[in-house]
Amino acid sequence: MNQIRKIETKDERKRRNMWIFLFILAAVFIFYLSLKGSYKNTEYYRQTKNSYSSLEHDKGRWGEYCIYKALKPLKGHKKFLFNCYLPKSDGEMTEADVILLHESGIYVFESKNYSGWIFGDESQEYWVQVLPGVQKESVKSRFFNPIFQNKVHIKWLKIFLNNPVLPFYSYIVFSDSCTLKDIQLTAAYHQVLHVRNLLAKVRKKAAQKGRRILPEQIDELYQILYPLTQAGESVKQAHRENINQKRLESKISAPSPFHRSPGLTFPPPAKLSQICPRCGGRLVMRTASKGKWKGRQFLGCANYPACKYLKDISS
Repeated sequence: MNQIRKIETKDERKRRNMWIFLFILAAVFIFYLSLKGSYKNTEYYRQTKNSYSSLEHDKGRWGEYCIYKALKPLKGHKKFLFNCYLPKSDGEMTEADVILLHESGIYVFESKNYSGWIFGDESQEYWVQVLPGVQKESVKSRFFNPIFQNKVHIKWLKIFLNNPVLPFYSYIVFSDSCTLKDIQLTAAYHQVLHVRNLLAKVRKKAAQKGRRILPEQIDELYQILYPLTQAGESVKQAHRENINQKRLESKISAPSPFHRSPGLTFPPPAKLSQICPRCGGRLVMRTASKGKWKGRQFLGCANYPACKYLKDISS
C-alpha cells in the first residue's frame, strides 16, 4: 500500500507541475496580448502602423519605440513625429528617427539600438562598435558618425520650417544594452546617452529653457510635419537605395580604421581611436625609452599595466 501511495504521490506531483507550467504559460500569453493591445493605442503605432511583432524583429523600430516610451511621461504640451522624411536641395531625403515638439523646443533624436562597446569622437566620420569576444578576438565594425547624421536632419528641418527663432536640440540615443566606452564630445549642443537616462536629461533641458513655443504653435508645426511621416513606399525605397549606395561607396573609398592596406594613406594612428583587441581599451601612441625598442613608436593599451598589449608601427 505504501508503494502504491508513493506512485500516486509522484503522479500527483507531475500533474501539479504540469498545471503550474500551463498557468505560467497562460499568464505570459495574456500579458503579451495586453502589451499588444496597449501598443495599438500609442501614437507610435498610429503614425507608423508597425505591428508589435515587427518591433521584436527590427532593432531600428524597437529603438524608436523605446525613445517614445521613455519620453511619454514628459509633462507639458507635446507632439511626437516618427520617421520624418525631410527633403534636401538635391532632391534626396534625410530621415529623422524621432522628433519631439515640446513647449521648450524641438528635440531631434537619432536612435542607435546597438549592443557591445561604443567608441566615438564628435569630429570623426566613423564611430566604432566592438562586440567583445570571450574565447576569440573581439568583432569590430564601424558606423557613420550619428552626430553628423543628426546635424543633417536638423539642418534640413530648419530649412523646411523656415523659422529662425525655433530652438533645436540634438540627442543621440543608444540602447541600454551597449556600453558607451569612450565618447569624445567637443560641444555641449549634442547629447550622447542611453535611453534609460533620456527622460531625466530632457526634463532638465526643458526646465532650463522654459516655455519657448506656445501650444497652438506646436499643433501648427505638427500639422506641417505630419505629412512627411507618411511617405509612400517608393520614397522609402529610394531612400534605402541611396543609403546602401553611400555605404558601398564609403567601403570602397574609406579605409578601415583597423587594417593597413598597400597604397592607402592613413592618418596618424593616435587619431584613429583604435581599439585594443585584448580588452577593448583605447590604443595610444607611445615611444619606447629603453630596451631593444628604444626610440621606436608603438601603440600601447591605455589600460596598462592591467593590459600589456602593444603593437609596433615603426615598420
